[in-house]
Amino acid sequence: MGNKILKNLQDPDHPSLGPTLYGLQLWGMWQPKRGISSFICNLVHICAIIFVLSQYIELWIIRSDLESALRNLSVTMLSSVCVVKAGTFVLWQKHWRSVFDYVSNLEKNELSKNDTVSCKTIREYIAYSRKVTFIYWCLVTATVFSVILAPLASFISLPIDEQMPNNSSKAYPEIMSSWVPFDKTHGVGYLAMILEQTVICFYGGGIVANYDSNAVVIMSFFSGQLKLLKLNCERTFEDNGVDSGEFTNRIAQCHEHHSNLIKYSKIFNSLLSPVMFLYVIICSLMICASAIQLTMSGISRMQQIRIAEYLLALIAQLFLYCWHSNEVSLMSLSVDGGVYASSWWSQNTSVKRNVLLLIGKVRRNIIFTAGPFTSLSIHTFVAVLKGSYSYYTLLSNREK
Repeated sequence: MGNKILKNLQDPDHPSLGPTLYGLQLWGMWQPKRGISSFICNLVHICAIIFVLSQYIELWIIRSDLESALRNLSVTMLSSVCVVKAGTFVLWQKHWRSVFDYVSNLEKNELSKNDTVSCKTIREYIAYSRKVTFIYWCLVTATVFSVILAPLASFISLPIDEQMPNNSSKAYPEIMSSWVPFDKTHGVGYLAMILEQTVICFYGGGIVANYDSNAVVIMSFFSGQLKLLKLNCERTFEDNGVDSGEFTNRIAQCHEHHSNLIKYSKIFNSLLSPVMFLYVIICSLMICASAIQLTMSGISRMQQIRIAEYLLALIAQLFLYCWHSNEVSLMSLSVDGGVYASSWWSQNTSVKRNVLLLIGKVRRNIIFTAGPFTSLSIHTFVAVLKGSYSYYTLLSNREK
């Protein structure tokens, strides 16, 4: 069923980016046409920013209550990342467009050649990215519903006498902690707050699901194209009846292919790196805060399930970036193996010189970063988990 849904979202003009571009446009980040719809989408993004500011105001108000502050902090930090993702995507629309155009045009050109190896390689990484996109969308959807339904589950789990309206405000749990200029504990004010926060949850979930899946699809594209480049380098000297001029032309095509991959990977990294720098820092704090909430006494079983699912989503989100970035880096380091595996030794001196230049060119590593301080890799993922555990241990010891 998932594959059928994603298949319906395919776009022949964007072989691998079809579903993600649809999602980005639906949530108002990808705005190919300016007009009233673009204005409304940007207005929604501004409202989301105002809501995040209200979360920080509420955090300041409840700072003396550790449990409430941690619950607020774990959600507020993620909300901050959501509005940053949406805001930077809209502001840097021109650069995102250049990356999208390059990805789609290259794939269409390769597929139009009907080369067996090229078509197979492209279809493989497209199929893989479709599966990752669907699974990740399901994970985000489950997280959103768990956050929204958590207050209802907590309310139902309370004893009957505590569910009475004249009891304390604890009988009316909220989805997330945010400040509003009216009484949000009972009646119409509570219903208005729940409605507002429900809409914000769907907004934030859509932003995260589409932005992250789009980034993963593009990373899969770079990894797949590097694999294709390696295969093309290996096949450069396959035809014995071709003269040296044709071989030189094939070497030049491999050289150009790699140069364009380097160019647009830099553009993509410049768009992704600032956001991931913020996320890596915040992720450590969110994982730590969620772990502390799980071990605090007095929380219900439903709250523990919600926090555990939220924690799983955080870790999966970071792992998604680090794993695929690591795959691109490893694949970029293996491209020169395709040149060595070719029959370069059977060519004349002039062609061998060009082969030597190609080897030096394709040895360049492609790696995506999280700001100027660290790269997105499995090592970084493990380091973040270790750092979060260290913060958790420190705070736990201070409480004791």
